Amino acid sequence: MWGLLLALAAFAPAVGPALGAPRNSVLDLAQPATTKVPGSIPARNSSLAQLPAETANGTSEQHVRIRIIKKKKVIMKKRKKLTRPTPLVTARPLVTPTPAGTLNPAEKQETGCPPLGLESLRVSDSRLEASSSQSFGLGPHRGRLNIQSGLEDGDLYDGAWCAEEQDTDPWFQVDAGHSTRFSGVITQGRNSVWRYDWVTSYKVQFSNDSRTWWGSRNHSSGMDAVFPANSDPETPVLNLLPEPQVARFIRLLPQTWLQGGTPCLRAEILACPVSDPNDLFLEASAPGSSDPLDFRHHNYKAMRKLMKQVHEQCPNITRIYSIGKSYQGLKLYVMEMSDQPGEHELGEPEVRYVAGMHGNEALGRELLLLLMQFLCHEFLRGNPRVTRLLTEMRIHLLPSMNPDGYEIAYHRGSELVGWAEGRWNNQSIDLNHNFADLNTPLWEAQDDGKVPHIVPNHHLPLPTYYTLPNATVAPETRAVIKWMKRIPFVLSANLHGGELVVSYPFDMTRTPWAARELTPTPDDAVFRWLSTVYAGSNLAMQDTSRRPCHSQDFSVHGNIINGADWHTVPGSMNDFSYLHTNCFEVTVELSCDKFPHENELPQEWENNKDALLTYLEQVRMGIAGVVRDKDTELGIADAVIAVDGINHDVTTAWGGDYWRLLTPGDYMVTASAEGYHSVTRNCRVTFEEGPFPCNFVLTKTPKQRLRELLAAGAKVPPDLRRRLERLRGQKD
Repeated sequence: MWGLLLALAAFAPAVGPALGAPRNSVLDLAQPATTKVPGSIPARNSSLAQLPAETANGTSEQHVRIRIIKKKKVIMKKRKKLTRPTPLVTARPLVTPTPAGTLNPAEKQETGCPPLGLESLRVSDSRLEASSSQSFGLGPHRGRLNIQSGLEDGDLYDGAWCAEEQDTDPWFQVDAGHSTRFSGVITQGRNSVWRYDWVTSYKVQFSNDSRTWWGSRNHSSGMDAVFPANSDPETPVLNLLPEPQVARFIRLLPQTWLQGGTPCLRAEILACPVSDPNDLFLEASAPGSSDPLDFRHHNYKAMRKLMKQVHEQCPNITRIYSIGKSYQGLKLYVMEMSDQPGEHELGEPEVRYVAGMHGNEALGRELLLLLMQFLCHEFLRGNPRVTRLLTEMRIHLLPSMNPDGYEIAYHRGSELVGWAEGRWNNQSIDLNHNFADLNTPLWEAQDDGKVPHIVPNHHLPLPTYYTLPNATVAPETRAVIKWMKRIPFVLSANLHGGELVVSYPFDMTRTPWAARELTPTPDDAVFRWLSTVYAGSNLAMQDTSRRPCHSQDFSVHGNIINGADWHTVPGSMNDFSYLHTNCFEVTVELSCDKFPHENELPQEWENNKDALLTYLEQVRMGIAGVVRDKDTELGIADAVIAVDGINHDVTTAWGGDYWRLLTPGDYMVTASAEGYHSVTRNCRVTFEEGPFPCNFVLTKTPKQRLRELLAAGAKVPPDLRRRLERLRGQKD
């Protein structure tokens, strides 16, 4: 049976229609036919294959005839098994050595080569070519693994490379730029909400000059190896080459594809660099990092071990704690870093980074693990910038909000996890849509004229439905909400992946059911500042030569966007954080590649290192101070800090300290608390490093003083008694 399957693999072009390919591109099994593969290697010792004829341009032309009378159904069934593998199948056809570009027979096959960089954009558009394209939006530059299409078919941002329907010999070509050891190919079909297109089998060829080509050979038959490809548009399928090939160019030649469709694919090439002293155009190796950090992906066990090592190395500035557990029982660990870990110091702001909300977006997780290592190392070295960070604020790093989803993605591997697997938690809940929708009740109250006199414009309570025992709220979400309430966070960033942009609240459109709509917060100026600071410090976002990741070019707007103007996200953590707590939070999309290969982590760290530090330093922007009781000089908890002209207030922490992020300017600020007379003063924010100190001393109202005296059983002072009598007389 397996011998028959291997024999059939050698003749995949001849049985293409059994897999549903169009009649004008492969053989029709109902009658004798011919298929033509340019540049293919001649068949040997086969009674079914005619010897190839040499064409005018030097390429070989292979003609194959197959006659099938009664066993058509049997062949269709067996071909189906061969070309529709289970997801993530790794095909390794047996081959014989090829005449050029082959490794020494004594060398072992390498299966650990990293991706060449189609998905991460390290391979430029100019190095991708194809035999034909249906349109510019389906050109070879769109043939990148996991690339996402726009909403409109036929625009400039479609979801794959697709050959023209009349192209009988389609091919997709990648120029590595220099001699490279190719070891494997990963393919997907076309990403589209309107069409289904994918390749079901293909051949692979190699060249050093893009004119003379050789291919992988089937060991048993001596013919070109045919690799099984995709059975759906999204699942990545890996094929390891039978023997790694050293060449500059690699070409994929679709042999069969989905019936009624066209040859469309997205791809990534696995390749190892090869040292070639004769290559005058040898590219410089990808820049890395000089920081002595652990640049690899960490599963749950490895993450715990690394965090423990950082704590042991810097015990005086670190503390590890858990805020809860995932649905599968994995702890949500946080690394706290401060000169006084474990306690809130009066006047010292609390900041946080959260990563791994979507488990398959792994870069944020690794960046936070790298950040905690870096802060520890640099603090021990006496780095003044890091020392100031750790002495002036308390930093909380949550590297994995969705550890269950990450373990699924990690098990698949960085190149095979696809676009969505591992995104959700173990209950299939998208955590970034799982926070309470506080936008709707706020906007309804605003429309009714109830804000802020009846309904507050801050710290909105949780809706009743959200607190019910049977509410669809993930344990990870509940844990983060409790964490937010316990610590008076001022500034946060939520690290995601799959794009290169910083988005800021609101994430939900104000117009019901609108897919996208500019929906700014009252603090739009602050959020745009924060977003611009990160985007302006990120090396990848500032690279003017890079192309867009998918279907939008965010660089025209400085690589920042209002979240709702991008796509509406009800129940986002950013909106919830702004409306339920004092914390200002943005979302950072870190990379086009959600799960970059380990060899790309050093460069990704360098891309984001300064941005991560600079963003934390923005907590100094604005005003800060303490609201105190005039009589006791103690801080007043939950006092409200209101800024004229900004319809969003913040409150003081339990010690009376507060932080109000503001852009440079003059502001009239009012501090108020229940039982106290309000106080208003002018506070100026300059471009110099702050925050600007803006303290308040509040005096109790007579009624409040009377309550406290009566509660304590004390005698009412004469001056207070006279004031109360005067007030009663005014009422009469």
